[in-house]
Amino acid sequence: MIEAVAAVIGRNNVTISGRDDGPVMMFAHGFGCDQAMWRKLLPYFADDYRLVLFDHVGAGHSDISAYDWEKYGSLNGYASDLLEICAALELEDVILVGHSVGTMIAVSAAVQDPHRFSHLVLLAPSPRHTDDPYDGYVGGFSREDIEGLLASLDSNYFAWAAALAPMVMGNPQEPELAEDLRASFCRTDPTIARHFAGVTFFSDTRPELTKVRTSCLILQCSDDRLAPPEVGAYLHKNLEHSTLVQLQATGHCPHVSAPEETARAILQYLDTRS
Repeated sequence: MIEAVAAVIGRNNVTISGRDDGPVMMFAHGFGCDQAMWRKLLPYFADDYRLVLFDHVGAGHSDISAYDWEKYGSLNGYASDLLEICAALELEDVILVGHSVGTMIAVSAAVQDPHRFSHLVLLAPSPRHTDDPYDGYVGGFSREDIEGLLASLDSNYFAWAAALAPMVMGNPQEPELAEDLRASFCRTDPTIARHFAGVTFFSDTRPELTKVRTSCLILQCSDDRLAPPEVGAYLHKNLEHSTLVQLQATGHCPHVSAPEETARAILQYLDTRS
């Protein structure tokens, strides 16, 4: 049993900090990132919450040898890892905070094991990045847009990372933020990054939304190239127990560019439900 727990912790480089006896807050990072991208947000919760962080397999200091191309060919594989971490650490009533594709991994986990989580916090979420001409869904990109994005990645991953990071981060007045994200992209194995990018940008989690019974906070960013306002409205409509908050923060990574505003929105939401 101890060996099994250690294997899960090692596989996903699980780290725990904050208040040992506090409510559990777990963080699921997005594509091209690792748990280090949460570092500006954590101080707002460290005094009152038990903070559980991890790296998706293939990211950060996870065990890359555990990367299974079939398992991680869908977001369910990542959700399975998340649930294994919860089981290994015997976590209950978890406040699960996800960013970008991590939000849909959180949704998948909550559908699979709804009693494990007390709240989902969905930061810059998108259930589908491509528009759907059949039902009028607006995701922000055409399929051709995404195929072009991935072709650019195939051509030169590091040049792609340098070009994508400023678009994702926004906030051009603070170029060091985009540089931080670019460096994060470049710490990821390019082959794994290409596989995860395809899964991220072509996944469609919309059918899962109506199955979610967990209370959700949707944090919609301003001027977000990856998740336009229509996406937040769609999620709010299709997640039965959801609250939608529009942040003033711009870009796709408000936990990096506006950690105080992001933390304040989360704490206010949790306070109203305590």
